[in-house]
Amino acid sequence: MNALWWRQIVGILRLEIRKNLFSSRALPLYMMSAIPLVIVTIFIAVTTAFDDIPREFEGPGGATMLFAAIFHLAILRTTLYFACVWVFMNLFRGEVLDRSLHYYFLAPVRRDVLVAGKFLSALVGTLVAFGAVTTICFIALQVHLGAGSAFAASGHLLAYLAIIAMACVGYGAIFMVAGLFMKNPVIPALVVFFWEGVNTLLPALLKKFSVIFYLQSLFPVDISEGPIEIISEPVPLWIGVPGFIVFSGLMLVLAGLQIRRKEIDYGED
Repeated sequence: MNALWWRQIVGILRLEIRKNLFSSRALPLYMMSAIPLVIVTIFIAVTTAFDDIPREFEGPGGATMLFAAIFHLAILRTTLYFACVWVFMNLFRGEVLDRSLHYYFLAPVRRDVLVAGKFLSALVGTLVAFGAVTTICFIALQVHLGAGSAFAASGHLLAYLAIIAMACVGYGAIFMVAGLFMKNPVIPALVVFFWEGVNTLLPALLKKFSVIFYLQSLFPVDISEGPIEIISEPVPLWIGVPGFIVFSGLMLVLAGLQIRRKEIDYGED
């Protein structure tokens, strides 16, 4: 990639970050990322008002398990997922709905360079929003539950941030492609959500065709998936992480190929 392409990516990145973080298009992202913070705030407010912290949540161990459950259910499985659906599917679909995509197509910019710049901008937006919320919730629970001395174990926080980064890359690549190929984003979003949700019930081979399977190997704390679960051997990090990145890269290549053939027809939407 030559210097001109890098400069163009940086220019697109700056322009798109303003759209993803500082415009009305960013409101759903902030609303979804705020949900875990609201949950933690309510928990802290209630336990403080009644001066009654459940015994199983006290101390470093309790804080660790509570945050792991909140992260798994309220962040990774729901709010982060649907935030990626909104942000990445609308990278090009949003331009079509706003009737502004032709400005990019008229500019002297390769379309695969446009894909790279838009993808990076969405990645920055989701990482900033959910990285900040995860950090705030983690620290707030540690302090509130009397686990301040456990900050030596703050490597857990780094692991959660790494999970967020990989989730945004994986889900983002999938939904960016889906937004280019499909007019109705609801169908692919629900199909992938269902597939990720039943991952624990799938045979070992099918588990590998999901994002959540590779993210679970990064979890610093084991979380029970319920009474029914098919146990499978986790993928080693030295295989899973590079493989995950290669998969996401292939999805971006597919997006680049599709955008080259795309013709603007605002009347279709």
